[in-house]
Amino acid sequence: MRTKSRVIGGVLAVTLVTQLTACGTLFYPDRRGQIEGRVDPLIVGLNAIGILFYVIPGLIAFGVDFATGAIYLPGGLSAQVNPDSLQDVVGADGKIDTAKLKALIETQTGHSLPLDDPRLIQHSGSSEQLAAYGLRPAA
Repeated sequence: MRTKSRVIGGVLAVTLVTQLTACGTLFYPDRRGQIEGRVDPLIVGLNAIGILFYVIPGLIAFGVDFATGAIYLPGGLSAQVNPDSLQDVVGADGKIDTAKLKALIETQTGHSLPLDDPRLIQHSGSSEQLAAYGLRPAA
């Protein structure tokens, strides 16, 4: 019986240690020390998964990531493109210039996407989506 309680205690200790470590601090230790910026959606999602499984350790993970600053994206980088700058990408006929879009994404997010890949599936949007970004649909 004593061995069984030690095994249960060991499993519980390992579980708590893994859940008490914050995802941002664990994955991106170089981000610690930031005091503000845009929140990284990946780290927020991983911490939220921690809340789903263990509420208290998940909340502690959020607290640790915010306290250390590891939850923020580094150096003013963003995870999205400014919608106002998309007007330069859309031509007068409503077609999107993929070279301009690729350059825009690379300059604003720092990521290079393979927009010329033949496996890329493109979907056409609606006039409501264009209006939401302040673009006028061309008929």
